[in-house]
Amino acid sequence: MNEMLNFVKAMSDPMRLKIVGLLSQKSATRKEIAEELNLSPKDSLTHLGFLEFVGAVNQTDGVYTLNQDKLATLGKENLIGGGKKFVPAENLDETSKKILRDFLNADGTIRQVPEQKKIGPILDYLIQNFEFDKNYTEREVNTIIKRFNEDTAGLRRDLVDAGLLARESDGSKYWRVNDAK
Repeated sequence: MNEMLNFVKAMSDPMRLKIVGLLSQKSATRKEIAEELNLSPKDSLTHLGFLEFVGAVNQTDGVYTLNQDKLATLGKENLIGGGKKFVPAENLDETSKKILRDFLNADGTIRQVPEQKKIGPILDYLIQNFEFDKNYTEREVNTIIKRFNEDTAGLRRDLVDAGLLARESDGSKYWRVNDAK
């Protein structure tokens, strides 16, 4: 499950998708990628490092290539489901596990948004796809949420109301709230 979440996290970032798109056409060095996509050296290293961590890209002698076999495997095994059922994290309480099993598809997408009294575990699950210390535009928030359910406005509002995401009053910037749990 963690592998799938890391993969979704990697592919939900627009710049990482641009890097994957570039590497699907040709292999390139970090410098070439940074120049072509107008990235700072630090940002290119961060994005490439995460893509390498999830196995989406390989690096040999400073040249990055797309790992198409790994992407295909992740797609088949994790995103399609392959007859698997969603398995909640072991550290959750039984009520949260039941809610996640009841409302999530085998691939981890939200089958149905539950009523307010049961939505907490769904929101806790969803917030794991947002990084601390990163600002998101409303569009980026919607892109992440849409990977799990079409109701981006409702789930975005629920995340803010639950205190898991904060936002500027004009909606121009969102960020994950440091939880005290």
